Amino acid sequence: MNAYLLWAFAIGPVLIAEALLARYEVLAYGSGWRTPVTKLPEGVPYARGAAPDSPPDAYLVYLDGIGKRRVRDSRDGGQLVKALIARAPELRVLGQVQPYSPLAAPLAERPVWKWLRRRIGLLLFLHNVMQIFVAADQRYRPLYNRAVGSQISTQLRLAGYRPDSGIPVVLLSYSGGAQVAGGAIDELYSRLRSPLLLITLGGFHNGANDLTRAEHLHRLTSSSDRIERVGTWMFPQRWPLFRGSAWNRADRAGKITVHRLDPATHVGPCSYVSPTAQLPDGRSHLDRTADTVIALIRDRHKVTRMTEVSDHP
Repeated sequence: MNAYLLWAFAIGPVLIAEALLARYEVLAYGSGWRTPVTKLPEGVPYARGAAPDSPPDAYLVYLDGIGKRRVRDSRDGGQLVKALIARAPELRVLGQVQPYSPLAAPLAERPVWKWLRRRIGLLLFLHNVMQIFVAADQRYRPLYNRAVGSQISTQLRLAGYRPDSGIPVVLLSYSGGAQVAGGAIDELYSRLRSPLLLITLGGFHNGANDLTRAEHLHRLTSSSDRIERVGTWMFPQRWPLFRGSAWNRADRAGKITVHRLDPATHVGPCSYVSPTAQLPDGRSHLDRTADTVIALIRDRHKVTRMTEVSDHP
């Protein structure tokens, strides 16, 4: 019992401080105190995969979970992005977007956080967790959505995307990245006027963001994913009772399709992106996740091509 009390007293003030500081960045963006970062570190490309000189079938933006702290890192060491690029050379993939920074500033590159990372690494995760709740808070959500939507738009342009080109933009989000992906839709559409496809992987979000501008949302989930399930319980907008919520309106409109990736877990050795956990067909969880994402994008491309052919015989 004493150990629990000691832990509560130690972590409690940290959580309170984080809750207060988490709002600073979005307010700094809204007031114009600070300008969002657009330039990437030397040696980091704006996109990988299909060459920018010939239009790709789609641009894919990967929005990682709370482990995202730098331009280069991700929860799985970049294995999912690498698998997508290797299996689908027709895609142009961006993995550098900072979902938990309205100013697009990598957390681990900030001087104070470099010091903290060496001593209290847990704080970096707490920071990103708090950012999810700031992005979900109705007081800050519109501003946060505009900030990250603008960041994604800028990175897409720098990667070669041309507004009104008709090339689809796929927002692939893991865990808390789903909150950011749903919020970025309106800003992205207004800036690029692009077809938008959402794919959530264990998505943790409050269901309040309007999905009208999205063509479709594919929800990749698993009955063993307890963290995603917490999100469906925690936020009333996800409950079927609240029929007027953005999430439930989109569901009734047929815009949400669920794909089961059982028995994958949210994190750990059996997670969606595990290269070692094996399925009965011999594939790893990582293989299946990458194959599923690519199949959804290619199916969308195939349907679009068939529609264009039928419209112009």
